[in-house]
Amino acid sequence: MTTIFDPLRLGDLALANRIVMAPLTRNRSPNAVPGDLAVTYYSQRATAGLIVTEATAISHQGQGYADVPGLYGADQLAGWKRVTDAVHAAGGKIAVQLWHVGRISHNTLQPGGGKPVAPSAIRAKSKTYLVKPDGIGEFVETSEPRALDAAELPGIVEDFRRAAKAAIEEAGFDGVEIHGANGYLIDQFLRSGTNHRNDNYGGSIENRARLLFEVVDAVTGAVGAGKTGIRLSPVTPANDASDTDPQPLFNHVVAGLGNRDLAYLHIVEGATGGARDFSQGDKPFDYADLKAAYRNAGGQGAWLVNNGYDKELAEKAVADGYADLVAFGKLFIANPDLVSRLKRNAELNDPDKATFYGGNSRGYTDYPTAA
Repeated sequence: MTTIFDPLRLGDLALANRIVMAPLTRNRSPNAVPGDLAVTYYSQRATAGLIVTEATAISHQGQGYADVPGLYGADQLAGWKRVTDAVHAAGGKIAVQLWHVGRISHNTLQPGGGKPVAPSAIRAKSKTYLVKPDGIGEFVETSEPRALDAAELPGIVEDFRRAAKAAIEEAGFDGVEIHGANGYLIDQFLRSGTNHRNDNYGGSIENRARLLFEVVDAVTGAVGAGKTGIRLSPVTPANDASDTDPQPLFNHVVAGLGNRDLAYLHIVEGATGGARDFSQGDKPFDYADLKAAYRNAGGQGAWLVNNGYDKELAEKAVADGYADLVAFGKLFIANPDLVSRLKRNAELNDPDKATFYGGNSRGYTDYPTAA
């Protein structure tokens, strides 16, 4: 019987186990540069089969929160190279999550103080994280966005391609994960609640999915499909995301990914960080049907699941063949040695929610390992 501790071939990568560290925004990279703390934080967690980093902006325009890292400057890439070197020295594998936040931003974070960009000029009922002049972080309402002109979209696709290439060739990552989830730019184009366009990128499901496929093709063309994954969250309400009928939308998306030979699909089940049974539309979302749509379209990539999994639920998902890997978020925040703790059924540290965003080593690199 397959367990979460068994090795797995993930595209071009050989993983030691099927336990993945989920991407976790921590707001500890001033000037968008990962520093000494990030080196320690990620290397502490290198026993994960795969680390997926915190979401990382592909461009200045793609940034939506203070003190999140980037992939668009030489100093940022050099900072990440120190992280990947440390993870590799500890025997781990690490992929970077490629991020454009779209409308989930604030004008003070945008180039020239401009408006955030979105498929349509609809302000999100959501918040972002800023740092005040006194150095204290605070959550504030997102700014009003402007609708992207279709002529701007090839430039954003190119930003994804360039960032992916730099991540592999300069920063030393083993792979990349395209962030297509949680109400950020790609997800905003997918969803009917955020995409009110009437051009080739709006209206029909096929049109709303166009940008996602363009980004996937650009990224895989730059670094190879075997080094590329994508994260999707079919029903999450995170960042004011919504769709009137998510099942056919996301079935279409995964079917379209089926012939693109990706290393993996990373599926957030339910409401991100919340109820696993949350759904939108008239009926519960069918994740088994979603996976079937992918496999029936020829998709061979690994199926990675996320949201609210504990050891028992994860073991069952893998043993039953429902999932190939399971991602853990908050448990990895508080337990750098999570793999060992799960294997030995050791007691788990509880995460300190007050230290999730911003700050220093407290609640970041100071969680103890088990004896």
